[in-house]
Amino acid sequence: MDEISVSDQTSGSIAIRITQDDHNDHNDPQILQLSQNLLEILDENKYYDIVIEVGNDPQIKKFRAHTLILNYRSPYFHEILSTDEKKNNESLSHIKLPNISPEIFQIILRYIYGGRLYLGDCNNSRDTIKILVAANELKLKGLVNHLQSSLIENNANWLEQNFNFVYQTSFEDDSFSELRKYCNDLLSKEPDKLFNSLSFTSISENVLISLIQSDNIRMRETQVWEYVLKWSFAQNPDLPSDLTKFSKNDFITLKNTLQYCIPFIRFYNFTSKEFSDKVLPYKKILPKELYMDLLITFLNLSPNARSGGKLKPRTELIDSNIITSQHVELISKWVDRLDITDKSASSYKFILMLRESRDEPFVSKFHEVCNNQCRTVTIAKVKGRDKILGGYNPVEWKSDGGYSSSKDSFIFSFEGSSTENYILSRVVNEDAAIWNGRDYGPYFGSYDLSFYGSSYNFSRRRVYEKPIIDTEDLFSVEECEIFQITKNNID
Repeated sequence: MDEISVSDQTSGSIAIRITQDDHNDHNDPQILQLSQNLLEILDENKYYDIVIEVGNDPQIKKFRAHTLILNYRSPYFHEILSTDEKKNNESLSHIKLPNISPEIFQIILRYIYGGRLYLGDCNNSRDTIKILVAANELKLKGLVNHLQSSLIENNANWLEQNFNFVYQTSFEDDSFSELRKYCNDLLSKEPDKLFNSLSFTSISENVLISLIQSDNIRMRETQVWEYVLKWSFAQNPDLPSDLTKFSKNDFITLKNTLQYCIPFIRFYNFTSKEFSDKVLPYKKILPKELYMDLLITFLNLSPNARSGGKLKPRTELIDSNIITSQHVELISKWVDRLDITDKSASSYKFILMLRESRDEPFVSKFHEVCNNQCRTVTIAKVKGRDKILGGYNPVEWKSDGGYSSSKDSFIFSFEGSSTENYILSRVVNEDAAIWNGRDYGPYFGSYDLSFYGSSYNFSRRRVYEKPIIDTEDLFSVEECEIFQITKNNID
């Protein structure tokens, strides 16, 4: 079996070696000599009986080769040469490969002859993807499989940094299933890598459908719907940005664009308010039967009345009106004092204890529900700003009017709904980490982050290492939620 070894250096270059190791014979001098002799046959341009024209104008190059070697080393050439043999008995065959660049083909041709991959001038991971695509066209299945495995095992950082390019490439052929699975697994954990990327709106329809039909996207269904709408508007740049200015034909255009995506949006997992705010304005693009069933469902206020047999909720959603599972994963790493690039050794379940819009009056409910409870995370959405604030308290909340000591508490903020822009501020003065006041809600430090209710809140740096919001004045919040976290080990 062929084996590929890939290493990504700091310069971005990679080295790939292909060896035969069924019997640990890749260092056998006779095998190495045979490989070298075959490459010499290629380089000497003697006894060739086929010309392969590669590339497109103005970059076309002709390669001389030997039908006997190509016939047995490549299923693609075997099929072509067998057909040519039936058609005529010309002494020199001629094959054109316009979809492969001369540089990439030269690397693959030397692999066909010598059994080793020599990169030459192609020395980066993007070129490796090009080699992968070309090897697939030439039906070099073993090389395709090994290139995928090597990229995943040794070039993970590059794959993540170039996620969109890799993900779209993985859909070009079913042979790239290993690469596609890797991307889907990564995407289920970090959907922002694609959804928030600049090239999201340029992905193909089949990539989008594959994405939204997954059960494992850690994202609220309303977010999925909003991103699908964003993609559809990008496909039709002439549509008005204001829905109230839509004509009948505009709605028809949008409906046609989304006709294959709509069935994979899990509308029945919306709240009634989400349905009213996010879906009703687009009722004209929904199939009539679906719209009527949704309308009946959401007019009936009982959650048990939701239609059965619909798409199930996506995996690992959090019961929050503010944060998503991506936030949960990052906050969990902070609890364990891990860097964001570290792999989590444990997972946490966030159990909703209190929601201000549901549980009033907030301060008294807070002490009723949260006193004597430890390991809590407070989350708040700032009113009038696209900003989320929060804090973690590992010790019990109380009402005794004194400070609780903690070395592991922290406060934080997110700019927007993404997890990319954040501020993490850990406690500096451990003895004043948490204030327990009967007349206050969650209170971190000495005004570092304090909640009185929706209208009166402070954030000033005194006990924690840095401020998490650019104001020391009173501010309001739209919603505040408190979760208790429980730990589940990852096998």
